[in-house]
Amino acid sequence: MTTIRDVPIAPHSPTAVHMRLATIADVDAITIVVDENVALGHLLPRSRENIVASMGNWMVAEVDGRVVGIGSLLEMGPALVEVRSLAVLPEYRRYGVGGVIVQALVSEAQQRGYPTVFALTRAVSFFERQGFVVTEHERFPEKVWRDCVLCPLQARCDEVAVVIEFATRRSDVSGEGQ
Repeated sequence: MTTIRDVPIAPHSPTAVHMRLATIADVDAITIVVDENVALGHLLPRSRENIVASMGNWMVAEVDGRVVGIGSLLEMGPALVEVRSLAVLPEYRRYGVGGVIVQALVSEAQQRGYPTVFALTRAVSFFERQGFVVTEHERFPEKVWRDCVLCPLQARCDEVAVVIEFATRRSDVSGEGQ
């Protein structure tokens, strides 16, 4: 499980991002961030019910006690997890909040023992700065068959697949491989 941590968000910023796993008390705040980013065309919609059902996989970024950014992990298989629903409120963009969220999600994925973390994104250079590399969509048939086939943008998808890989396997983390 990820520990709570504070991370400075910008060299000249007096405040810090407080990262933590989301709780049920965060559902309204997560919904607000999702809805605002859906309206801007940055995210696909997520229902309140979907957020509640996947609560154990969400992380929130707080600044001065306010949820300003979110992200979640979605298991696609025992060795594969997706970073999804990454979003930051507009007034907190350009301060490094998104990078803090991605690094926390990647750290959480590693702690859970996933050797491969991927995302579908339009913000390729952002993910490259976080250590991801561009790859092919076809590498993730789990994603294609689970989500892409239902996506209204499927025929005109403009997202690029990015991935980061680690040597750790789930059995190595759980102790099963020893």
